[in-house]
Amino acid sequence: MKLRHWLSILAPLCLAGLAGAQALGPLPAFEGGGLPGGIPIAPEESSRAATAVEIAVLLTILTLLPAVLVTITSFTRIVIVLSFVRRALSVNELPPNPVILGLALFLTTFVMAPVGTRIYEQAYQPYQNGQLTLEHAGEKAWDQLSVFLVANTRTSELELFADMAKLEMPEKGNELELPARVIVPAFVLSELKTAFQMGFLLFLPFLVIDLIVSSILLSMGMFMLPPVMISTPFKILVFVLVDGWHLVCESLVTSFVTT
Repeated sequence: MKLRHWLSILAPLCLAGLAGAQALGPLPAFEGGGLPGGIPIAPEESSRAATAVEIAVLLTILTLLPAVLVTITSFTRIVIVLSFVRRALSVNELPPNPVILGLALFLTTFVMAPVGTRIYEQAYQPYQNGQLTLEHAGEKAWDQLSVFLVANTRTSELELFADMAKLEMPEKGNELELPARVIVPAFVLSELKTAFQMGFLLFLPFLVIDLIVSSILLSMGMFMLPPVMISTPFKILVFVLVDGWHLVCESLVTSFVTT
């Protein structure tokens, strides 16, 4: 993975953080050119104080980027489904959490690469070359990102948050006119619903194995033997024979609309 691709994925988040910091503007000067109580302050010290506050605000916004990353990308659905797979196999510690998170992160990078590439070419590069201001670059980045969010969001969720925001729902095909405060939570809610639906479908075949093993153990009178001790090896065997990880990853990647 080239550095350019990583940068293209993170570009909208960085642009959004910088735009938010710049929107706050410089620190307003105190009335009378001094501190509260009439204490005078030199212009140089006032400028340094304003810069320090702007840096603090920017760093505060940057700390929110990980939370933004997992909510406006495909990460949420992927990590939940992978966690469901682990629970369905009855191996709660295998694969370990770092492996699950790492696989989810790289699958997210794979899914978001087309969107990130368009943002890199249409927003970040023009901004870096001085062709666009920060505000315009942020708008361009959001335009591309919102296409992905709306394409993977159910209409019912968009209608729900539009109704709670007291906004009129646009006609079908014009959902991009909705503001970010409607699109983003609707996307997250839709992702959670989709992830749990996929998790339920993953549980069904393993549930059948558990029922069969439990019935056999009960018919043999082996009441003291936990069924999970017998069913877990069979579930792992079936999962390996059908190339389960391949099917799960393929289903996750193809379940997103990236165009």
